[in-house]
Amino acid sequence: MKNLFFFLDNLSATLGIHATYFHILFKALAVVAGAYLIWFVLKRVLVSFEKKTKKTEFIKINIQIFSVIRKALLYGLVLVTGTYLIRLFNILLLEKIFQAFMIILLATPAKDSLLIVLVYLERNLADKTKTKVDDIIFDLLNKFSGAIIYATAAVLALDTLGVNVMPFIAGAGVAGIAIGFAAKDTLSNLIAGVLLIIDRPFEIGDRIEVWSAPAGSATWGDVIDIGLRATKIKTTDNIVIIIPNNEIMKRDIVNYTIISNKIRVRINIGVSYDADIEKAKKLINGVAGSLAWVSKELPPKVVVRNFGESSVDLQLRVWIDDARKRMDTISCITDKIKEVFDKNGIEIPYPKRDITIINRSRIESGEIQKTPE
Repeated sequence: MKNLFFFLDNLSATLGIHATYFHILFKALAVVAGAYLIWFVLKRVLVSFEKKTKKTEFIKINIQIFSVIRKALLYGLVLVTGTYLIRLFNILLLEKIFQAFMIILLATPAKDSLLIVLVYLERNLADKTKTKVDDIIFDLLNKFSGAIIYATAAVLALDTLGVNVMPFIAGAGVAGIAIGFAAKDTLSNLIAGVLLIIDRPFEIGDRIEVWSAPAGSATWGDVIDIGLRATKIKTTDNIVIIIPNNEIMKRDIVNYTIISNKIRVRINIGVSYDADIEKAKKLINGVAGSLAWVSKELPPKVVVRNFGESSVDLQLRVWIDDARKRMDTISCITDKIKEVFDKNGIEIPYPKRDITIINRSRIESGEIQKTPE
């Protein structure tokens, strides 16, 4: 090394150039060559490691991980080499600009790495849980993680340049307040969406009551999507109703499947006063028990609810194993009860009125004797 520097000194004296410039140029070329050599070795190591580990489950699922690592190592090597070269040539102003630029570049592999971790956690944690809320949380993280990382990188880059970021943060806060007032309905829906995810009054796949369904259509349906702004519900008529989350949080939520798929259905049935009540109860229980989806653990029960004007009001209370068959249960039992009652002579009453027609001319002629008051 001493001989090399002695040679450079003689060469600079012969050319009439100051020896320091030759030393700086030599160091710069040596650093660039060393960086290139290190990058060549790192690439070979990564390729070899990729070949050995490509059959593992994690690498199969996240094959792009090597691309992210390669990019991060390259950017890191460029950052170290560039910083050394800038300091070697003593260009301090360029050093801050270069470092700020590299911080922005490093945000890309950082974002890609975070997405790989989120995908891995989603497949190994969220997919194994019974609830769908984990899927929603990971979906939100996947959507906003990039914006958060780039925003953080921008703040760090400005701080590296010596820019005071506090006025920008304060301005962003004031702008956020103004935007909040301008878009209060949207923000209200976003906050309600977060509360829905936290409180979990229903999950994707639950069947709930729909109060805003079109007139004459089904009034309940299955939750197919819970977004930050609105929730999508597909009714049994295959109509998708999109309800703002703010409206959902203002109302009572009727969830038929939050605990289990088993629910109790009540069906009102009227029989005449002349009918055999016990016989009617047995017939109703027999019809209810004939349905395959009726619970065998909790037998059907018939009770007398009221004595109406023209009927004895009975009520069938039957447990079914699938809440989605509620309307099928009501329809099937009602149809079969009518058929069974007709065969067994049990009358289903309807309002009756006795009308007496009096001919006044015949009363006046004496053909019909008027009843004294």
